[in-house]
Amino acid sequence: MDYRIVEGTEKISIAEVVRLLKTTYWAEKRTPEQIEKSVRHSFCYGIYLDDEKKLAAFARVICDQATFYYLCDVIVDEAYRHRGLGKALVAHIVSRPEYKGLRGMLLTRDAHGLYEKFGFERAEARAMVKAPE
Repeated sequence: MDYRIVEGTEKISIAEVVRLLKTTYWAEKRTPEQIEKSVRHSFCYGIYLDDEKKLAAFARVICDQATFYYLCDVIVDEAYRHRGLGKALVAHIVSRPEYKGLRGMLLTRDAHGLYEKFGFERAEARAMVKAPE
């Protein structure tokens, strides 16, 4: 499966982000306007399959660019799960130079194993943190 990781809100369809986030337990009640505003004020990353125009995975980062980043809204389209796209997206994000030396944080209900592969550790039941490198 060939795919490309894109960065920046201008390269990611807001309608596709809304479509994906509306399938999640954490964002299903957000309005399209809230989703669009959150995307516009975040660093965004997406995965598009080379043979389709459909957004297969999405994540965004909120960052103060000095001490911490918050990784959120990580979602892989259900039709493309278990193919390594989530791992590829998280690996791409945590390797970005702008996040080096910063504490990473996230919340998850059920994907601790994924994030542990990238240095995140459980801080509480849902919270995970990644120490600066």
